[in-house]
Amino acid sequence: MKICLFDTGIANNEGALSSNLGDVFIQEAVEREIQNIFKNYEFLRISTHDFPTEELIKKSKECSFIFVGGTNLLSSNLDKYRQWRISTRQMLRLPRVILLGVGWHSYQGHPNIFSRFFLNFLLSKKIYHSVRDSYAKNKLNSAGISNVINTGCPTMWPLKDYTANCFPKEKAQNVLVMLTDYAKDPEMDKNLLKIVRENYDKVFFWPQGSDDITYLSGLIEDKSKISILKNTTKDLNDFIDSGIDFDYIGTRLHGGIKCLLSKKRSIIIEVDNRAAEIFLDTNLPTIKRNDFPGLIKWINNSPPIKIKLDTNAINLWRTQFNPFRNENTTNKLFG
Repeated sequence: MKICLFDTGIANNEGALSSNLGDVFIQEAVEREIQNIFKNYEFLRISTHDFPTEELIKKSKECSFIFVGGTNLLSSNLDKYRQWRISTRQMLRLPRVILLGVGWHSYQGHPNIFSRFFLNFLLSKKIYHSVRDSYAKNKLNSAGISNVINTGCPTMWPLKDYTANCFPKEKAQNVLVMLTDYAKDPEMDKNLLKIVRENYDKVFFWPQGSDDITYLSGLIEDKSKISILKNTTKDLNDFIDSGIDFDYIGTRLHGGIKCLLSKKRSIIIEVDNRAAEIFLDTNLPTIKRNDFPGLIKWINNSPPIKIKLDTNAINLWRTQFNPFRNENTTNKLFG
């Protein structure tokens, strides 16, 4: 069986990593799910950040299934904002695509005519699509796509087996902070850094995005007061595995989920619709960006972390592929 994946974790079709390493975490989760469903397959990767070549489009037609996973790829104005790099001409030639944990770009109005045409033409009409929050589901429904289920983000699916007892109840000695280079608010983020320096013995900073360190440098006069990790997934993994006692506080959604999966007391600061909408569905620990009194209260006395996931929806999305696991099915069946 051949499976095609529109991969948000690679920046181009030569395989370079995305400048946002959160995309890499998402793709690790997407691949985990595909591997669990289809035991034996060949993988074709196409970057969502780069337009596919003619050769890749031709190869995609040989695949049994085509998936796109994670991030806020969908939009109400795909004619103007197209984070998923597919031209209209290419969209007309690609086989039907299946969504896995995809979100909506931002709070927007009703999908325009072009977006409705694009989504209805490109997305499978027979396979359930997985989206990561109710907002994305409602937007797709309003575009005329009804075969959609809200499973939450696949990065969070392992948290269904976690209980409140998995996470520390007391404040850690140290804190890991992450900021977002494309959602800058210097006044808010300076206040955040001031609070963490006042409440923790040591502050660590991991740059999930390629320009996060540059942004941090403009917020503080003395970087020696913050231990800055390298912009690699290995550095974050090594830090988590080092045994250092830490809490996570930051504006990076998937960096925060990564810390939750590592059983660290974590709170994600909302900077856009993603964390806010996922919180509404899953009780993901988040806080408004300007709620500094609430943040200080959380640091010193956080409520238990109780993630809730719709396991029925997750299982429905997974098990719909059971009849096709060992078959060389053509994509045409899923138009």
